[in-house]
Amino acid sequence: MNTVDLEDAFAAFEERWAPRLVASLNGQALKVAKLEGAFVWHSHPEADELFWVIDGELTLELRGEPDEHLSDGELGVVPAGVEHRPVADGLAKVVLFEPTGTENTGDAEGTGRTSEVQRLEE
Repeated sequence: MNTVDLEDAFAAFEERWAPRLVASLNGQALKVAKLEGAFVWHSHPEADELFWVIDGELTLELRGEPDEHLSDGELGVVPAGVEHRPVADGLAKVVLFEPTGTENTGDAEGTGRTSEVQRLEE
């Protein structure tokens, strides 16, 4: 059995908007990410995406719907196909849960952001 200490996982990297894979189960990926500022507008046509804020403040801007504000310990799920843009006010430490292989940039093109997810070094 593999165990993960979230505090250690977040301490293992500094990059922003560069999720690290910490666990996989039943075709799903559990990732940790440090977010700061605004990401790109995108959607995941085939996948729901869960954002769980461990530390900080995160706004999920949803195209055509009210924004959702998340703080420490809160989570939200963006349904498949909904265009969204995560915006972190300062540094936010976030756990992401989505199907394995889901690119963090979704269907956005030419963003300059990485869509690759690295496995967290153990």
